[in-house]
Amino acid sequence: MTGGTGSFGKKLTETLLTKYKPKKVIIYSRDELKQYEMAQT
Repeated sequence: MTGGTGSFGKKLTETLLTKYKPKKVIIYSRDELKQYEMAQT
């Protein structure tokens, strides 16, 4: 997913993880801090 650390991307990722239980999700973002913060949750 491109732009996964933005507000829409975060919500979409949350929905995908809870509803579909994917084995792997790859998120691309230009903001390293947001990537780090998202990985910590």
